[in-house]
Amino acid sequence: MPEQAARRRELAARLIPVVAGATLVLPVPVAAAAPAGPAAPSVRCQVTDPRLPELSGLVAVGEEYLAINDGGDQVAVHVLDGACRVTAVHTAPVDPYDPEDLAVGADGTVWLADTGDNGLDRATVALIALRPDGSTGLYRLAYPDGPRDVEALLLAPDGTPYLVTKEVLGASAVYRPVSALVDSGTVGLTEVGGVSFTLTGTPGGPVGRAGQLMVTGGAVSRDGRTVALRTYTDAYVWPLSGSDVAGALAGEPVRIPLPEALQGEAVTFTPDGSALVVAGEGLPGDLTVVPVAAVPSTSPSGADGGVQQLLGSDEAGPSLLPAAVVAAAVAAVLVWLGGRLRRRGGPPTTG
Repeated sequence: MPEQAARRRELAARLIPVVAGATLVLPVPVAAAAPAGPAAPSVRCQVTDPRLPELSGLVAVGEEYLAINDGGDQVAVHVLDGACRVTAVHTAPVDPYDPEDLAVGADGTVWLADTGDNGLDRATVALIALRPDGSTGLYRLAYPDGPRDVEALLLAPDGTPYLVTKEVLGASAVYRPVSALVDSGTVGLTEVGGVSFTLTGTPGGPVGRAGQLMVTGGAVSRDGRTVALRTYTDAYVWPLSGSDVAGALAGEPVRIPLPEALQGEAVTFTPDGSALVVAGEGLPGDLTVVPVAAVPSTSPSGADGGVQQLLGSDEAGPSLLPAAVVAAAVAAVLVWLGGRLRRRGGPPTTG
């Protein structure tokens, strides 16, 4: 039909491949402007220690922070003081493949999400537990629908882990284990929800506008009342009721534009839950405190302001993009992915 042909021409004209900087323009709905926050972000301190060149996971514990690198040949959790100085390093005799996020359970167990899979070739991924008594646990997980790349771990107040996928076009899936975790064993995962991110216009990240759509970290507040996901450019905060993380992500979030960063991947709540602390790869790297605006009450009506429900939307979202757009989006990040894939060769150790 003439109208359809005209729309295809319009979409093609809006798809602008840019070689320099791997910038990508996607014909998806741009998110509504974020509400004004209570205060401006402020840099807490700068990470300069050469042992943390690729900071990917972060958790605030009292006045200190726990941090992990994206990579390495053994588990290493770095303790940072309020000036970003490394005061201790806790190690474990486990060789992770691609650790991406970090969380702390109610019992003090530190959980590493060894879930990165840029090449989509891992038969299993893993959660690694560093318990308060010094022992270590390795819990393998398998997706029901093939490998997925995940950089965000959300640990519910009841201890249930949720994994949120990182997607080039922003349509992230949410998974949780089908049963209790088994130390040195494998448990299946089941998809329990999803959330679709749209363009926001916030600058930052290594892949141009596509970075506004890709989930790179997650956190649950210490009081269990809020949950957050971040992309390379923005943070999203939802109210949390009980331990229903999937239900929370189906509601309406507050979107918070983050300060521009080359590769922002880490996010945590301050101990009182009033602000986020964000960081990323590269040295020197800022630890930035970002105040959180008032989070609306849980709403079943679906998300806007930067996030849409995967189902039931009438907008032309990622699931309706033509094949040419999908191909262009993938092409835009090939160089970046290639660099990350070369960081480590050989088969996954924990996966």
